[in-house]
Amino acid sequence: MSAFVVRPIDGKTLRRSHDKKSGKKALHMISAWANENEMVLGQVKTEEKSNEITAIPELLKLLELNGCIVTIDAMGCQESIVNEIVEGKGDYAIAVKGNQGHLHDSIIDYFTTAEKNEFKNTPFQFKETLDKGHGRVETRRYWLSSCLDSIYNIERWKNLSAIGMVESERYDNGKTTIDRRYYIVSFYDVNLFAKAVRSHWGIENKLHWTLDMTFREDESRIRRENGSHNFGVIRHMALNLLKSENTKRSIKGKRLRSALDDQFRAKVLCGESF
Repeated sequence: MSAFVVRPIDGKTLRRSHDKKSGKKALHMISAWANENEMVLGQVKTEEKSNEITAIPELLKLLELNGCIVTIDAMGCQESIVNEIVEGKGDYAIAVKGNQGHLHDSIIDYFTTAEKNEFKNTPFQFKETLDKGHGRVETRRYWLSSCLDSIYNIERWKNLSAIGMVESERYDNGKTTIDRRYYIVSFYDVNLFAKAVRSHWGIENKLHWTLDMTFREDESRIRRENGSHNFGVIRHMALNLLKSENTKRSIKGKRLRSALDDQFRAKVLCGESF
């Protein structure tokens, strides 16, 4: 692949948007994130996290996927979602967990056996990265293999080209933890795989975290009729506008100045730099 544009997709529950009196459940929003310029590309609402399976294909239909790598957590490991990505001429790196038990087990078995044999006579690519900061050291190891002979029901997954394993070894305050995650991937390039996996966390760290900490979304009690959904969309729009404003201020600082400075607010709303 020559192109590399990551499109993370993930869901977030607006925790206080429920209403027990009327039986209304908390709103769950599925969002698509443009990793390269840190903007929300679209969103679809659902009232239950389990409905991500049906909501994600609807969101994918709204996106231009040609030349993009779509990343989704294990909830999105579904045939319908893979099919929608492929039909849109996109690629994918999708996490696999227990919701696809046979697939998950077959990937684990493959990498366990290959590791015991030191990956001899096995087609694979490997990459290792190291991050340090604030007393924390994290080593990430990425394996990508194009050997799919032992993968359960491989024909279910369109354009499947490789399976991946990511090992994160984290040392923090004298304690070491190791976590492994597994993926189905539609391309065979471990550098792109590593970047796609790392880029997926952008939607958590730069979208969901900002909505909670700066916009206080989880504390919002707006819940009548379509109010929670409408304000969820408005927050996404506001975040996009504030991120487009290129002065060196935090999102919180830009929000405050927008409230106090009519000229600055007008420029933010018009999408102009100041």
